[in-house]
Amino acid sequence: MTMRIELGERSYDVIIERGCIEKAPSLLNLERKVLIVTDEGVPKEYADLISKGSKEAHIAVLPQGEGSKNMAHLENLLCKMLQEGFTRSDCVVAVGGGMVGDIAGFAAATYMRGIDFYNVPTTLLSQADSSIGGKTAVNLGGTKNIAGAFWQPKAVLIDTETIKTLPKEQIASGMAEIIKAGMIADAELFGMTENPGSASIDEMLTRSLLVKKRVVESDEREGGLRKILNFGHTIGHGIESVTGMLHGHAVALGMTVMCSDEARARLLTALEIAGLPTEVDCDKNEVYEAMLRDKKMKDGKIDAVWVDEPGTCEIVELLPEELKKRIEML
Repeated sequence: MTMRIELGERSYDVIIERGCIEKAPSLLNLERKVLIVTDEGVPKEYADLISKGSKEAHIAVLPQGEGSKNMAHLENLLCKMLQEGFTRSDCVVAVGGGMVGDIAGFAAATYMRGIDFYNVPTTLLSQADSSIGGKTAVNLGGTKNIAGAFWQPKAVLIDTETIKTLPKEQIASGMAEIIKAGMIADAELFGMTENPGSASIDEMLTRSLLVKKRVVESDEREGGLRKILNFGHTIGHGIESVTGMLHGHAVALGMTVMCSDEARARLLTALEIAGLPTEVDCDKNEVYEAMLRDKKMKDGKIDAVWVDEPGTCEIVELLPEELKKRIEML
């Protein structure tokens, strides 16, 4: 199917189809210089498919892991484009998970003040969430996604066949974002995550993207409503920074302390079914300090997302001390 993200002149299509990477040359404008950004954990064949359909392809392979999303690798990507004579008419294609999409998108946003960017997410986590919406960034000074830009892709290709190559923990990490979408805005989707076999991954993925589509179209640059997509992330980013665990696993834990007792009971069941953690052994003070460095702090308070009942949520302003009590519940 094709999903249209309606953002005026920045609108774009999201193609969700098994095997669509093989059709990339006909779906994307690759008749120009193309920088393909991927990482060592992504099957080489995916980048090769994009390369073969490009007029002039240059492939940059980053080390696998969140640690590669830094200023040094960003500079390397920019220098590579400069050395190869890229112009404003050329483009960047991200082939990989969220880390690749974030840094490749930021490189596209900053080279010559912005060139075309295509996203080809190959993990369930990136397909369900970060592939759309235009948030690009790198980590800096131990803080996640603190340097970045809003830069919408020209198109997104989601080939759900790529999920087959992922280890179980990566599938679980992606399910965290699907569960999140259900918790904040789609009670029926959340019900699917509670009942194994009631829906396919493809169906749950599509519904998750529909949630984000509606939110992003209403609030592209996170001035208000889009903040609901941060459910579980405020504390989750702190957990991720301290423990180094996968993003989805940390977000799952962050969600468990930001909902009512009734919602939490159902959430814990969904997380266990997905193979996600429901408790963590870490230094809670370090998590708190990492959270304080997060970009969501404003006027001494933090905008957090609270779920009273799956399918609905609200944005609440909390003092850091109030969130510290939540962290202690982990």
